Amino acid sequence: MAEPVIAILGAGPAGLRAAQALAEAGLRPLLIDEGARAGGQIYRQPPPGAERPAADLYGFEAGRARALHGLAAALAPRVDYRAGTLVWGIAPLDGGGFALDCLGPEGQARLGVDRLILATGAMDRVLPFPGWTLPGVFTLGAAQIALKAQGMAIGSRVALVGAGPLLPLLAHQYAKAGIRLAAVLDVTPLAAKLAAAPGLAAIPATLAKGLWYTLRGLLRGTPVRGGVRDLAVEGAGRVEAIAWRDARGRRHRVACDAVAASFGLRSEAQAADLAGCRFVFDAVTRQWQPERTPEGRSSHPRVYLAGDGSGIGGADMAELLGERAARALLADLGHPRDAAREARLDRGLARQIRFRAALEAAYPYPHHLVARIRDDEIVCRCEGITAGALRSAARDRDAREVNRLKALTRIGMGRCQGRVCGHAAAEILARALDLPVDRVGRLRGQAPIKPIPLREPA
Repeated sequence: MAEPVIAILGAGPAGLRAAQALAEAGLRPLLIDEGARAGGQIYRQPPPGAERPAADLYGFEAGRARALHGLAAALAPRVDYRAGTLVWGIAPLDGGGFALDCLGPEGQARLGVDRLILATGAMDRVLPFPGWTLPGVFTLGAAQIALKAQGMAIGSRVALVGAGPLLPLLAHQYAKAGIRLAAVLDVTPLAAKLAAAPGLAAIPATLAKGLWYTLRGLLRGTPVRGGVRDLAVEGAGRVEAIAWRDARGRRHRVACDAVAASFGLRSEAQAADLAGCRFVFDAVTRQWQPERTPEGRSSHPRVYLAGDGSGIGGADMAELLGERAARALLADLGHPRDAAREARLDRGLARQIRFRAALEAAYPYPHHLVARIRDDEIVCRCEGITAGALRSAARDRDAREVNRLKALTRIGMGRCQGRVCGHAAAEILARALDLPVDRVGRLRGQAPIKPIPLREPA
């Protein structure tokens, strides 16, 4: 019998480890990635000709980055690698399997596959605040991409704002690159980090790295502030300053020419939605995620899940999940199992899960930002929809679920398909209705999941 066609979506840590496990079992998977070079976000490679020393790009993770980049090169003869390729649609095939609608360097293609491993990663979680639509305001992830991939900063005097571990990491990376930081503003309280410290000790090396980034920044004079509230970016047509209140209610303002702000991460789960996976609500991260077993199986018998696309866990956990999901797939195909290796992976994943729970507690969800979103604040930049319009739809037009809200207001119908605005819209709707946020549902995935030229499907 012919071997099944297996496609892996994403060539970050999870996708590469999944590809390695399948290749070692004698299979030749499709490895499809939007990036021009393998590595994902955390181990993003600069364009050819613009390389810089790994220590400058990845810091403590330079060794891991080099190992994964080397793995990608070693796998090249044993996988069908499609770089720079977007899977924008997934449809079921009669008799099982999927048709993948792809847009790559050679144009549009439709690929038939038997099974999927989805390692689609994550993106910044965005919440609106005054001035967030001014030119010069980026996400933390975009600011990191600029530094890693283009070797440039988003400004010459930069303010960073966040609610997660990416904030101190990016502050360290920008300071090391010689960028002047106007402020580093953490919208979560210091007390939460102190309370979570025992749980963070589940992985001492990772805790030590986080402390080093923070202490190094303080020794450099980086203006780090915690418990920040009432954010506002100021400027006439461009970023000129950022203002906030501290935990004691005192008002502060510093001049800057660029701001990077995001408030944790959200899974890129559109592909899982199109593939027919069942979703569950995670109350800690306040987002819907495709249901995943510890071994990486989804609710669909032909779909496997790995990495941040099915639950935020970070790069180390993504590597473990990538291999674990591939081994689950191989077992389902009847390949011999390595029980000892699976047990080691399961133990590693259990430690990562304990650490991640403590990390989420250290950076709790910033409810205070949602509570202060004004009626005139733009929520959906694509369609120009304000928070007031969403509240009005809930109050006057019986919008009690986010897809109904979408039909009435066009929220989530623009270029991002709700990837940027959908989370905030659900939070605003839930507050307007005085309901738990999971009760208002989630925006259903639609193809194309990202913008494509109209000529391609034609």
